[in-house]
Amino acid sequence: MPRAAVQSSYGSPVDVLRVVELPAEQPADDEVVVRMEAAAMHIADLRTIQGVEPFRFPVPRTPGFEGIGHVLRVGSAVRHLKVGDRVFPALASGTFREEVRCKAAACMPAPEGDAIQLSLLTVNGPTAEVLLEDFADLQRGDWLIQNAANSSCGRYLIRLARLKGVRTVNVVRRAEMVDELRELGGDVVLVDGPDLAARAREVVQGAPIKLGIDAVAGPATQRIAECLAPGSIVASYGSMTSQRCELDFYLMFRQDIRLVGVSFARQFATRRTPEGVRAMYARLADLMSRGELVAKIAGVYPLERILEACDRAACTGSDRDGKVVIAF
Repeated sequence: MPRAAVQSSYGSPVDVLRVVELPAEQPADDEVVVRMEAAAMHIADLRTIQGVEPFRFPVPRTPGFEGIGHVLRVGSAVRHLKVGDRVFPALASGTFREEVRCKAAACMPAPEGDAIQLSLLTVNGPTAEVLLEDFADLQRGDWLIQNAANSSCGRYLIRLARLKGVRTVNVVRRAEMVDELRELGGDVVLVDGPDLAARAREVVQGAPIKLGIDAVAGPATQRIAECLAPGSIVASYGSMTSQRCELDFYLMFRQDIRLVGVSFARQFATRRTPEGVRAMYARLADLMSRGELVAKIAGVYPLERILEACDRAACTGSDRDGKVVIAF
């Protein structure tokens, strides 16, 4: 019988998450069952287990937002997929299980390549893409600045910006990350601090920095905003500190700096057609399969060690330098 991680209620993973055997999944007419190869674990997954708003879903449930696998069973009305096809299952379909049942229309074709890397495609990849494309008209040679540059999304953004010819100022919290991100393609890598704006202006030689990207929140949001040219946007896509974003009123009033929250799903719904979304995913998948987009992996765990994986994913900084992945 296939196994699944099942969350019985809200709380610490050690208290509410168990790996159990369940009957084999059977697809409805418009569904497929995917035999999973790998599933990425995000902080958002831990928050769904804890029941933190807005990540509170009905229980019992299986967590897991994304992953990759092969079609195992096909519903009678499904024509575009067949048994054996490699796919990315529907987003948020509970991927911490050996068999995932989901709508066939929501699955996307997956290329050949490393399952561990490809398991991260459907969340961090499009987030990096919409951050780069949707909040400033960036041309070759323009500058953006981002914090949390060592995150998977930050690393993807460095590579995507470089392919477009956009230059990046990358802000980190640990000096030992500077050389690594430079080797990845970051034009400038700075350690965060109260004088960030002065140092950023110096390294870009006074050129306008046209976009700020923030995943830290708290006072870090203000430091990113202080680096920007008048009329620019700070795009916030996370809160590593679990704090509110701080932005001084007078900076907004005098410099027309604006703060926006970013959801790649919302950007898909408001700025892209379904065909455009699929084309984006196909492009990102190709880049990932060719090694152009590479995430740093902190650990790979089998499903039976999911509690250890949760503990590792909850760590920060040098205690978890990369993503955690469940491998089946």
